[in-house]
Amino acid sequence: MESDDDMHDANDVASVEEEDDYYSGGEEDEDMEAEEDYDYNYDYADEDDEIDEYDFITNDSDDGDDGTTRHSQKNYTILKEEDVQQRQDEDITRISTVLSISREAACILLRRYNWSMSNVHEEWFSDEDRVRNAVGILEMPVVNLFNAKEVTCGICFENFFRDNLRSVACGHLFCDTCWKAYISTSIHDGPGCLTLRCPDLSCVAAVGQDMIDKLATDEDKEKYHRYLLRSYVEDSRKIKWCPAPGCDSAVEYVVGSGNYDVNCSCSYGFCWNCTEEAHRPVDCETVAKWILKNSAESENMNWILANSKPCPKCKRPIEKNQGCMHMTCTPPCKFEFCWLCLGAWSDHGERTGGFYACNRYEAAKQEGVYDDDERRREMAKNSLERYTHYYERWASNQSSRQKALADLQQMQSIHLEKLSEVQSQPESQLKFIIEAWQQIGECRRVLKWTYAYGYYLPEKEHAKRQFFEYLQGDAEAGLERLHQCAEKELMNYINSDRASKDFNDFRTKLAGLTSVTRNYFENLVRALENGLSDVDSQTLGNKTSSKNVAGSSSKAKGGRGKGSSKTSTSTRNTDDSGNWACDQCTILNTRSATTCHMCHHSR
Repeated sequence: MESDDDMHDANDVASVEEEDDYYSGGEEDEDMEAEEDYDYNYDYADEDDEIDEYDFITNDSDDGDDGTTRHSQKNYTILKEEDVQQRQDEDITRISTVLSISREAACILLRRYNWSMSNVHEEWFSDEDRVRNAVGILEMPVVNLFNAKEVTCGICFENFFRDNLRSVACGHLFCDTCWKAYISTSIHDGPGCLTLRCPDLSCVAAVGQDMIDKLATDEDKEKYHRYLLRSYVEDSRKIKWCPAPGCDSAVEYVVGSGNYDVNCSCSYGFCWNCTEEAHRPVDCETVAKWILKNSAESENMNWILANSKPCPKCKRPIEKNQGCMHMTCTPPCKFEFCWLCLGAWSDHGERTGGFYACNRYEAAKQEGVYDDDERRREMAKNSLERYTHYYERWASNQSSRQKALADLQQMQSIHLEKLSEVQSQPESQLKFIIEAWQQIGECRRVLKWTYAYGYYLPEKEHAKRQFFEYLQGDAEAGLERLHQCAEKELMNYINSDRASKDFNDFRTKLAGLTSVTRNYFENLVRALENGLSDVDSQTLGNKTSSKNVAGSSSKAKGGRGKGSSKTSTSTRNTDDSGNWACDQCTILNTRSATTCHMCHHSR
């Protein structure tokens, strides 16, 4: 990588909050040479602009509430309930004006076509009569009883004066009592009341909102309007409710814009596509499989298969919890048998090896009698151990993230004000602390889902697995350094009684670690989203490089190998004054330093 103006020096790192975006920076190093063996010295400079940016917490946001980047804000819009209501009313008004129909009819029409005005226009102007019949917006009444003085209600069959009965556009008359019962029952049954039709079984006329407002109780009217509002979001292809408990906001997403991760105004991040917790860089299909596996009974069966054996008599699974091979089944069975060979214990004794061995089992095993059972049990045990390895780390990062978010809230509400007083600095200059904690929370989320990714990464793809573990390890190590600095070292300044002279040094360190950790994770995210394709291209480059090295070695000894490649890289990463840039985190170090002062990577 080149050490031009895009290299950060220690002072530049301190002003992390002045960066425009987490993904702005230097260009990809075009001169990196492939080594004879596979080289894991991954380029931590930023990739080309066409690569989708990852929406880590931005440093230039003033409020820091929603934690979204400029890139993310172009992808989606947060809508409050009043915003949804306003949009719904505007759509109804537009359709009513353009088609010259009542607002109630416009609402019924939009509801039928999932609130898509373009679909309404297309269908209406192609065949208005067909749409009217399908939706139930009738132009002329089916029944005309205007001249009758008394009319029989079609539900209770009582006679009423004509003026005491009501009907929708079809003209079928029913008394107010029957209408109220019919409407109330429909509303209590759920959102199906939005497609309510005339009580006459042969009639398709729709019951509009005006009839609901006239006859329904206040409670039922509130329910009906709630169903109507929610249908605007739930029937839309571009808007979804935030799945966080107690949140009434919706998110409008620009379909086809790439990244599905969104952050609601309630601070909950979720995937707009599958509405699960935000899980980038892992795709929705992998997340669905992982969640299903965590909740399925398959792992319970694997545990039973790996750690128990069936009783030879009653077939109930039994777990061995002592060292002796003498097993006794639980009542009412109480069958005594040998754990190894599953034979009756009455056939065992000193001649079969005593309580801690079974020569009958060993002899049968050599003959291959137990091969299939043992192989199946061993496979189940290995599968369970592998799943446990990834699940424990997935769950551990989840709990660490929840703790980090709690610490962030406490920092914002309590500690920041105290630190401002002790260090005699305004809270606006302590913004780097909040950004560090936001970065920790986001990185914990990413790291958590990389373990789900690793679980489903095929074992046979050794090069990709090694590259993945290398990137994951570097990212995790950087995150642990940042977390320790923000959690432990910061407390020394919070608990101090007076201003510390080295607080500005701490500011530089914490801001620098935030930037370095972001670098690690952005490259991890980019690599996983590209399917670790760098492994294939790097492997191909290594093969080509190996052939060139072999060719030059045949003419003269001492062809370029690892040593010369590293020397060349070191030369490129040194500026005119002798200061050198770290290959991993790009931080500029002094000429005399042998290790990076930020990530401790050797020169």
